Amino acid sequence: MCIRDSLLLETAAGFGLFKVLKDGKVQEGADLSKDFGTSEGAAEMVKLQKFSKFADQTDALAAATAMVEGKLDKSLKKFLKKNIVDKELADELIVSDSKLAGLVKEKLDIQCLCDAPSLEVLRGVRLNMDSLIPSISTAAMKQMQIGLSHSLSRHKLKFSPDKVDTMVVQAIGLLDDLDKEVNTYSMRIKEWYGWHFPEMQKIVVDNTMYAKTVVALGMIKGAKDADLSDILPEEVEAELKAAAQLSMGTEISQEDLDNIHALCDQTLKLTEYRTELYDYLKNRMAAIAPNLTVLVGELVGARLISHAGSLMALAKQPASTVQILGAEKALFRALKTKKDTPKYGLIYHASLIGQAQPKFKGKISRVLAAKCALSIRLDALGETSTATIGIEDRVKVEERLRQLEGRTSLKANKDAKALNGPTKYHEGEGGAAYNTAGDSTLKSKKRKAEEEVEEEADDSEEEVKEKKEKKEKKKKKKAKVEIEDESEEEQPKKKKKKKDK
Repeated sequence: MCIRDSLLLETAAGFGLFKVLKDGKVQEGADLSKDFGTSEGAAEMVKLQKFSKFADQTDALAAATAMVEGKLDKSLKKFLKKNIVDKELADELIVSDSKLAGLVKEKLDIQCLCDAPSLEVLRGVRLNMDSLIPSISTAAMKQMQIGLSHSLSRHKLKFSPDKVDTMVVQAIGLLDDLDKEVNTYSMRIKEWYGWHFPEMQKIVVDNTMYAKTVVALGMIKGAKDADLSDILPEEVEAELKAAAQLSMGTEISQEDLDNIHALCDQTLKLTEYRTELYDYLKNRMAAIAPNLTVLVGELVGARLISHAGSLMALAKQPASTVQILGAEKALFRALKTKKDTPKYGLIYHASLIGQAQPKFKGKISRVLAAKCALSIRLDALGETSTATIGIEDRVKVEERLRQLEGRTSLKANKDAKALNGPTKYHEGEGGAAYNTAGDSTLKSKKRKAEEEVEEEADDSEEEVKEKKEKKEKKKKKKAKVEIEDESEEEQPKKKKKKKDK
């Protein structure tokens, strides 16, 4: 019988090799709880032979990752080769995992054990690790364990700073706030400067161009000499200068104009920052959710993520929820009043739905939501950082839109079908005809109603005849009753005449 001599201990600080002193108890499978109950008892059971400490946390993460993935780490292989193989020891090695035991046996030709008695010894060594490995303090070991657990969690989740969806949530919220502020400031500029030049609102409609024109134009008096070629087209510039000559606006002071210019400068700065923020959001969405971005665009995709709270939370939602996300009030109002539920929410602003006709928007939104749900899950849980299925799904949605509008009869999934697919059955010349009367099927409600209508149609002619006969009998009875009543009235009149005589 082989003797179990050595024990391998994997810790967050490094690898330890122990010598089992009392092999007899382990072989017998005796209860070892009393032996490992105290540090003195543990010292009598096992003895530390060698401890190899990790150089840094990177080495610890590499060793732990290899252990989780069922691989033999280079540092562990080197440690066992140096302390067992090179010393030509014939000891059996107790390890914690059966997969690791197989790898050690295959790579280093070391006999390993991973049965119940061996794991009991390993459990006792872990309980008394502080006393058995005096070179590492308890506080240092705890700190190493916490650091390794965090690093291993990040590695498992494929953590990357580019995949942080919090930035997208904050960016889209700020972008919406900037849009509101810029619109408010622009309306204030038009109302303020409109007292001086009211005709300009109809000539220059764009808010940014209006603010730039106000800064360059100044007072109406200097409209002739003002150069607006960098801001406005020639036709608009000529129309603006002609309107300035016949303007019905009131005079304003230089101080008023300075305040209007200050507001215009602030609005233009916010507009520039809004453009920069949109570029930032576009790059972030391309890194975090490339497939979703291809389908619905950066803004709609970012609003969906923001509304759900995170990309992972959005990935957990079914396609039906993604379709009406953002229309919760309308949904619950429809359920309360027992009316039609909404067909789309935030996804309505996607370009694919905007291209569809009003009668097809509901169908396209359902198709697009189904494809978005698949793309979101790939973006959240996949390892690729490029659009893979997003482009294919967009093509399928566009082809579905063409089918609904009747512009083409292409099938979206034609590439997925086999080349030699099933063909239509053609009855042979000598084949017997199929008897449909022998089929036995369950009758649906619709079929039952149709059969009832057919039965009523068959019986209707007989019922009509019976009704006609009944009506004729009733008429004859009424005629007899009327004749009898008239005869009864005539008899008393004759008696009265005889009495008078």
